[in-house]
Amino acid sequence: MSSNGTERVRAAALVALQFVLLAALVVEPSGSWSPRSALTVIVAAAFLVVGLVIATWGLVGLGPALTASPIPKERSALVTNGLYGVVRNPIYTGIMIMGVGLVVFGASWWHLATWAALIVLFAFKARWEERMLASAHEEFAEYAQRVGRFLPLVGRWQATRPPEAKA
Repeated sequence: MSSNGTERVRAAALVALQFVLLAALVVEPSGSWSPRSALTVIVAAAFLVVGLVIATWGLVGLGPALTASPIPKERSALVTNGLYGVVRNPIYTGIMIMGVGLVVFGASWWHLATWAALIVLFAFKARWEERMLASAHEEFAEYAQRVGRFLPLVGRWQATRPPEAKA
């Protein structure tokens, strides 16, 4: 299998794992951290709605660059405006926020562990995706130095210093 084919299989596996973890957050049995009160439901719903709005805004903001795969579309412009001017991966951020709502609603260690696994997956997936974006768009490095990965200003790339001049 070619390296391009291997990358596509890897990308499909990461997307599939993402959906498995999200499904697990929904279907895992409820725990006993806290009784499911009206307040718990309201807090969980608020996280779900906020996360859904952010993820949807991120999806719409990508326009023609949108793809389900972490492999960037060829000849697509790098999107750095709108929500992408605040965080580099708003779709992942939105899904992670929705995950908080599912953890609050589910109230179990299984929910917390699944959400943690989802965060690890997104961290790995985002780094891989960003390396590909940096290869495809020379302006990506400057963008990544200004804009945080999942949260504003958090996870920005460090500026690379020019090599020291020899005397």
